[in-house]
Amino acid sequence: MKIGNRFGEFLQLRKAYRDLSRLDDAALKDIGVARGDIKRLVYGR
Repeated sequence: MKIGNRFGEFLQLRKAYRDLSRLDDAALKDIGVARGDIKRLVYGR
C-alpha cells in the first residue's frame, strides 16, 4: 500500500472517530453505539 493511501485511510478514520465523538449520548444510542465503543468500532482495537 502506498504511503498516500495509508495517510488517506488514517485521515478517514480520524474523521469518523471525531464525528462519532461529537454526537451526544442520545444520538449514539439511536445508532446502537456506546461512547466507550467508539475507538474499537473505528480503529478495530
